[in-house]
Amino acid sequence: MALLDTSVWTGKIYVNGWRDGRGGTEDVTNPSTDETLGQIGFASPEDVYEAAEKAAAAQKEWAALKPSERAAVLRRAGLLFEEHAEEVMDWVVRETGAIQPKAGLEASVAAAECYESSALPSHPHGEYLPSDAPHWSLSRRVPVGVVSVISPFNFPLILSIRSVAPALALGNAVLLKPDPRTSVTGGALIMRVFEEAGLPPGVLQLLPGGGDVGAATVEAPHVNVVSFTGSTAAGRHVGAAAAQHLKRAHLELGGNNVVIVLPGADVDLAAGVGAMGSFFHQGQICMTTGRHLVHEDLHDEYVDKLAAKAEALVVGDPSGGPVHLGPIIDERQLKAIDAIVQETAIAGARVVAGGSHEGLFYRPTVLSELTHEMTAWKDEIFGPVAPVMKVSSAEEAVEFANASEYGLSVSIVGDVGEAMKIADRIRSGKIHINEMTVADEANAPFGGMGASGTGSRFGGPTANIDAFTETQWITISPDVPHYPF
Repeated sequence: MALLDTSVWTGKIYVNGWRDGRGGTEDVTNPSTDETLGQIGFASPEDVYEAAEKAAAAQKEWAALKPSERAAVLRRAGLLFEEHAEEVMDWVVRETGAIQPKAGLEASVAAAECYESSALPSHPHGEYLPSDAPHWSLSRRVPVGVVSVISPFNFPLILSIRSVAPALALGNAVLLKPDPRTSVTGGALIMRVFEEAGLPPGVLQLLPGGGDVGAATVEAPHVNVVSFTGSTAAGRHVGAAAAQHLKRAHLELGGNNVVIVLPGADVDLAAGVGAMGSFFHQGQICMTTGRHLVHEDLHDEYVDKLAAKAEALVVGDPSGGPVHLGPIIDERQLKAIDAIVQETAIAGARVVAGGSHEGLFYRPTVLSELTHEMTAWKDEIFGPVAPVMKVSSAEEAVEFANASEYGLSVSIVGDVGEAMKIADRIRSGKIHINEMTVADEANAPFGGMGASGTGSRFGGPTANIDAFTETQWITISPDVPHYPF
């Protein structure tokens, strides 16, 4: 049976088993063709509260299993992602508008996240604390209980599984609320993998839906930690709601990321770094290169080469043959992108390439002659747009890079020694020297500063254990002491 056999999940949510949701159903559509691919069930807030209660009950038995038993489920999940990679990729292409290499990346990273997480149950979960008192003093990390995971549309599989897998591995139960536009690859697919991998019912609950469902996954009494990936605006609301209920919220938000091209850099290679960073997956990535800071000696040549690369890219339906860019996810997102481009052009920027679209297919766009006040320079665009500005020195590049409220990812291209000096002066969660801004590995910490989120809470044992466990202090005395009263 296919992993995503529609007879199993169509029109359903998962609350201790597949069932109808109180929120009805929604069509799953292909943004390239507007074809209906199936239906997904929608939850209601009442479904969320019920799922949270059931998850809290199931979590106790799951956490009590031997570490090796939890690890085995995670390893089987990773193996299933590999065995069904072709099916996974097909769904990623059709539901998200991704090209084949991006779909392959999602499938391989999903498996890697499960394998990395399978090691977490046997990692050290505490330490011995020296004490002047006549007892042993220990700290240990214990599961938080129930974790809500809210994931976005752009990399729905990766951005769900990177929280789901480590949270489960560390003995928690999970409520998964994917974006309504990508609830198959961000939700049903993951649910089916863990179902087949032997995860006990109730430990993972699938709750697609709109904003009311997302709010309920934060507010539900049994939820203790919220892991949210999405826009900065939405993240502020999630963080505020979680704080009101005294819950931890791990927020991975937007970015207006920078590539800095140093004097002496190979301009063609640098333009390749910039093009890939700005145009990969139609720029719909939090790590997308949103600002290009190029030394004045190279600026004009860089703009020409970047524009030439943009003009050569093929935009079209990824399921219909090889293309470089697929569609923008929906009409609302496309209008937001185009509004920024047109407003910036009216303000005096030069549209060197692109700036147009057919349907949801937006041409890769290069803008130059910008000022710091222009919308395309200040704001996160979340589309295939590359704004370029010249700088006269490394000091100016650092100043401009740090001027944004965001601090997620920075790329520096050129002399490594000079790049290292610049890296020490830039406020960013990730810095890549001679590589593009878009990068993610399952064992590496991931997160941003400022408006890009609340720090690295994904990737690697340190970040994941910190995110999905609580610290508990334990003392053990050899005898019961005599107290004065």
